[in-house]
Amino acid sequence: MKNNYLFILILMISFSCGKDKNIGIQPQPFQVYEIQTKSVPIYEEFVGQVFGEKDIPIRARVEGFLTGIHFKEGEKVKKGQLLYSIDPDPFQQNVAEKTSLLAQEQTILVQTQNDLARIEPLAAMSAVSEQELDMTMARRDAAISSVEAAQANLNIAKINLGYAKMYAPIDGIIGKTLAREGEFVGKDPNPVILNTVSLLSSVRVQFFLTEKDYLKVAKQYVGNTNNKVERNEDDKVELQLILADGELYPQKGKVDFIDRNVDSETGSILVQATFPNPERLIRPGQFARVKIRVREANDAILIPQKCAKELQGQYSVIFVNNQNILESKQVVVTDKIGEFYVVEAGLKSGDKIILEGLQKARSGMEIIPEVTEFVSQQTPEL
Repeated sequence: MKNNYLFILILMISFSCGKDKNIGIQPQPFQVYEIQTKSVPIYEEFVGQVFGEKDIPIRARVEGFLTGIHFKEGEKVKKGQLLYSIDPDPFQQNVAEKTSLLAQEQTILVQTQNDLARIEPLAAMSAVSEQELDMTMARRDAAISSVEAAQANLNIAKINLGYAKMYAPIDGIIGKTLAREGEFVGKDPNPVILNTVSLLSSVRVQFFLTEKDYLKVAKQYVGNTNNKVERNEDDKVELQLILADGELYPQKGKVDFIDRNVDSETGSILVQATFPNPERLIRPGQFARVKIRVREANDAILIPQKCAKELQGQYSVIFVNNQNILESKQVVVTDKIGEFYVVEAGLKSGDKIILEGLQKARSGMEIIPEVTEFVSQQTPEL
C-alpha cells in the first residue's frame, strides 16, 4: 500500500514540474523589423574650413603712427570708405622736398635749353666749335633726364602720402582691428595686416579628400570617353553642409576648384566648394562637415542602427528564423545613412530581426513576432 502511495506522489510531483516547465517557455511577443530593399544615395562626410567669397587683408603699405580708425569693428563697410589713417606729416614733407628738387631740375633744364638756343645759330655760322655744341646738347639732354627722375621721385612721394590713408577695397564686413590709435604700424614686428574685409554673399569651403575618396567621387561624376577624362556638365557634384550644431544647411553647394595634384606628404587633395550665404549665417573661420553623394546603392538592405550590436568592428543582429526561433547572426555593414546601416551581407529582403527588447532576446528563444515599422527621426537622404 505504501508503495502505491509513493508511486502516486511521484507522478503528482512529475506532473507539477512538467507543468511549471511548460509555463516557463511560453513564446513572448517581440517587435521585429521586416527588411525591405530600396535604392538609396550613399554620402560621405569631410571636415572643411569656411572662407569668405573674398577675404581681402588691409595692409599698412608705409610705416608710421596710426592716427585714425574710421569704422566700427564687425560692421559693414562700403567700397572706398576710409578705414585707417597714418600720420601724414613725414610723407607731406617728403612731397614738399621732392617738389622743390623737381623745380630745381626744371630751372636747370630751362637754362640748358636757352644755352642751346644761343649756341645753335653760332654753330651754324661756324662761330663756335662742334664740340661746344655737342656739350651744350648733352647738358640739355642730361637736364631732361634729371627732370624726369625728379618727377618720378615726386610721384613716389605722392603715392606714399596716399598710402597714409587706407580705404575699403570692396563692400563687405570688416573684422576686429589688429592695431589701435597711436601704435606704430607697417613694419615687423608691428602690425602690417591691420584687418580683413570679407564678402559673405557666398562662402568658400575648403576640405581635403584622400586619394581613395577622391577616386570614389571622380568615378561618380566624371566620364571617360575616347581615353580622355571629361566632366559631365549635366551631372555636377552637388554638396551639402552640416553645421557645427549638427543641422543641415539649407543651401546646396557646388565644387568650383580641385587642386591639380595629390599632396605626396599627406596623400590628400584639396577641394573647394562654394555655398550661397544670403542670410550671412556662415562666417569665415568656421568648421563644417561637407556631405558628398559618392554613389547610388541599388536594392540596398537597410536596418535600423538600434537593431545591431557592434563589438570590435563586428556587427550582429538577432534574427528570427522560419520557426520564430531567435538566432544571432553576423552582418557586414558598409555605410551609415541617418539612423540606418547599409548591410552588404548576412541578410536579405523579407528577413525579420529584433527591433525592440534586444536585452531580453536570447538565441534559441521562441517568440511571437510582431512586425513593426521603424520611424527614423533623421532620414533626409531616404
